[in-house]
Amino acid sequence: MFASSFRPASAAAAVALFLVSWALLHVGFYARDQIVDTPIYERYGDAILDGAVPYRDFAVEYPPAALPVFVLPAVGDGDYRARFEGLMAALGVALVLVVAAVSASWWPPFFVAVSPLLLGSVVLSRFDLWPAFLTVAALALLVGGRFRSGFGVLALGAAAKLYPALLAPLAVAHVWRTRGRREALVCSAVFAAVAAAIVLPFGVLSPGGVWHSFWVQAGRPLQIESLGAGFLLVAHQVFGLELTMESGHGSQNLAGPAADTLALLSTIAQIAAVAAAWTWYARGPAAGGRLIRASAAAAVAFVAFGKVLSPQFLIWLVPLVPLVRGRRGLAASGILASALALTQLWFPYRYWELALEFDAVASWLVLARDLTLVALLAVLTLRAVGARARSS
Repeated sequence: MFASSFRPASAAAAVALFLVSWALLHVGFYARDQIVDTPIYERYGDAILDGAVPYRDFAVEYPPAALPVFVLPAVGDGDYRARFEGLMAALGVALVLVVAAVSASWWPPFFVAVSPLLLGSVVLSRFDLWPAFLTVAALALLVGGRFRSGFGVLALGAAAKLYPALLAPLAVAHVWRTRGRREALVCSAVFAAVAAAIVLPFGVLSPGGVWHSFWVQAGRPLQIESLGAGFLLVAHQVFGLELTMESGHGSQNLAGPAADTLALLSTIAQIAAVAAAWTWYARGPAAGGRLIRASAAAAVAFVAFGKVLSPQFLIWLVPLVPLVRGRRGLAASGILASALALTQLWFPYRYWELALEFDAVASWLVLARDLTLVALLAVLTLRAVGARARSS
């Protein structure tokens, strides 16, 4: 079982550091040129409070368990954006505490605490701290042996932003090896029941609307910050490759035969890399440290090779990667910190120059960040040369 080194004083210090980081995002260069999603969330929240039914009466881009974080800041009078930021700050504090509780070392919660400064203002106006918190809370329950509760929370996370479902096969393998097939089947049923309880009511009211919220994510083209797009952007700078940008699906994307081909290849690589993380865990011993490492690897693979790589996706990795134990975890966290900082060098400050003009500096930064994420995946998955196979 996974041993935590939770220390209340250390956790309190990490929370204080997180709140300082959050406050600093509102001053200086952090406050300039922000690109925000809160107006979209506000429209969702106001429509629901006015009695409209999501998916049936208006289109929603996200799964149903995301709706509460859109509605809560819309309750009452005042500044929606400020209330939304307050809600995300509270989730960030909860995230720091959960990481402190499950960590085998003292430093992971401090990494989470400074991550807003590394990534920048995008964390203020995206709801990704909600699924990130649910994912790590589920992982904490799983490594603590509270399997059914862990599966329930994991299903809630998947019903908020899909990617937590990446951990479900790993969790099933973990329970199967630890408690046997029957308990694994029961836990799988818990996951399915919780997900169905959240999604099915909306599906009954508007099957097409709910299906659209899932398909709008799966059917997106090659987004301009993805790894495939990074290669095309650099080819444009070096060889003069002609590129076409088209806006749609809530992002700016590259269009044309080369972009379509790379989108397909990215999806194939993404599926293969995630499946490799699942297989690696399933073939080894069921241990908390291995489960965390495999979970981090699956999430990194999904982000690094996806045909869409929005800056907020890195929020998903912030609490997972530092939890990896030992020197591997330290190295991986350093690489993740570099990826966060590289992202901030163009987003939001150079984003429109990138999207509209294929800015040279931003193009190289995109590829550098994306290759950094590939390097992060390598550190999480590859053994040291000459090392014996062992669980970690």
